[in-house]
Amino acid sequence: MKKLFLPYTKGLFQLKNHVVMAPMTRSRAVNNLPNELMVTYYKQRSGAGLIITEGTSPSPEGLGYPRIPGIFSEAQVEKWKVVTQAVHEGGSKIFLQLMHTGRIAHIANLPEGYHPVGLSAIRAAGEIFTDQEGMQEHSIPLTLDAQGIEKLINDFVHAAENAVRAGFDGVELHGANGYILEQALNPHVNNRTDNYGGSIENRSRLILEITQKIADKIGPEKVGLRISPYSTLSDMPAFNEEEVHQTYAYLSNELARLGIAYIHVSDSPAIPEKTHQAIRSAFPNTLIYCNGLTTDTAEAKLQEGSADLVAFGRTFLANPDFIKRIEKNAPLNEVDYMNLYTPGHQGYTDYPMMD
Repeated sequence: MKKLFLPYTKGLFQLKNHVVMAPMTRSRAVNNLPNELMVTYYKQRSGAGLIITEGTSPSPEGLGYPRIPGIFSEAQVEKWKVVTQAVHEGGSKIFLQLMHTGRIAHIANLPEGYHPVGLSAIRAAGEIFTDQEGMQEHSIPLTLDAQGIEKLINDFVHAAENAVRAGFDGVELHGANGYILEQALNPHVNNRTDNYGGSIENRSRLILEITQKIADKIGPEKVGLRISPYSTLSDMPAFNEEEVHQTYAYLSNELARLGIAYIHVSDSPAIPEKTHQAIRSAFPNTLIYCNGLTTDTAEAKLQEGSADLVAFGRTFLANPDFIKRIEKNAPLNEVDYMNLYTPGHQGYTDYPMMD
């Protein structure tokens, strides 16, 4: 039998298979609250050993996109409890991805009285969708001062505690795709001159402090981090290749020291082999790889040991019974790109299953 389908155990991680459902923004959380549609969506996909949810904001300021969920209010915690119960009934583990969008935001997508924030007051290039006004330029973020940084860290910690109360098996910090934690790493986006800017160690400080404080509260075995080395998504300007390498080598060493459950790599051809090797050699716990995998290439990564778990995104989106389909080598549904981010069930819970 393929390794994909075998149970996975490493440390305190115990999963029914080696397959992860990747985090994907779906924009169905009207009023930023999980709902019954979302319960159905996640339950349908509980064939995965591990589900990582869509990006979920730890604070009102982090709700940069329309209709993304939060985990900062009691109402949100109660709604998420129904999701975690449904997934656990399906035999899967589920981690909540904590995503603060930072400068990838528009004020119209935030609750009244809140404004996008960032490490620096540098507007992201391009536009973002708003329900009220259609496509708009990103808002200029307010620079977080020392108190703002402290509040941001505390918001993440409180959100992680809320996630555990809601029944999640852990949290994944979204340090990829150009959101606030990756914004901190990039010297073209983070031009601070305090302890959170300048050197690699200083630019890594925000991620590491949040990770450590969450691990202290809920346990390191309940914490993961998603990274996307060398990515330019969400207007992340490229910087010196060796400096990028050293950044992720340093992070991997520090995360190993903290003993967190996993690092989740959003793979791309831009990542040089030496960076992959640096992450793998520095980090002894679970390493998840995602992006562009087929069942064959995923199995190969598991067999060679370059990944411990493999994650699938849009193929899981379009195929709720993805595990059964790949076990039987059955045809896969195509993704409904027209309805990726619309509010209703189309392109969300209406994909046909084999049975």
